[in-house]
Amino acid sequence: MDRITNPSAVAATPASALVANKVLKNTYLLLAATLAFSALTAGAAMALNLPHPGLIVTLVGYFGLLFAVHKTANSALGILFVFALTGFMGYTLGPIISAYLQFVPNGHNVVVNAFGMTAITFVGLSVYAVKSGRSFSFLGGFLFTGILAAFLLGLAAVFFHMPALSLAVSGMFVMLMAGLILWQTGEIVNGGETNYILATVTLYVSLFNLFTSLLHLLGFAGED
Repeated sequence: MDRITNPSAVAATPASALVANKVLKNTYLLLAATLAFSALTAGAAMALNLPHPGLIVTLVGYFGLLFAVHKTANSALGILFVFALTGFMGYTLGPIISAYLQFVPNGHNVVVNAFGMTAITFVGLSVYAVKSGRSFSFLGGFLFTGILAAFLLGLAAVFFHMPALSLAVSGMFVMLMAGLILWQTGEIVNGGETNYILATVTLYVSLFNLFTSLLHLLGFAGED
């Protein structure tokens, strides 16, 4: 006798895979667009020699726009706030890159190497997460706790002028952002994340922090 199967279960699997593939495609398309827009605002800030807005303005702008993205993530308005957030972060990045190019020994190589390492890390981890199909949901609690701890330690390093702690925090962020890329991509592939706007923001923040942390570490290695 032929084995009896559940037709609804059989149909659900391809449907879930189609949804996951659509979310993954939309996420990468929006991520590419926001990265290009962020690079444009960073380039404009560098060309116009605009000053960095400072830590307080950066934090207020970042968390304010991030809150707006989450509140509007289920509407078309969410896309507008994604571009506002990534454009703002690109603007804050422009003066940082300019400083490395002007004041860090071999600053051009530092920036290029940080960019290359960020790109290779993202592509490698993304391909692994997609091809393996593994779920990295077990990393969620660890990443949340680790990112919060690293953020608070980073603030302490700035306010109390502790370069060694700042360097350690950059190392922590490199590992945490790599884990966040794995976690978010795994969530998309396995159907745990169905909102491509939120997924895009998570991956953008991962790339931004990964790049700036590598800049710091490579700048120190270059005797900054």
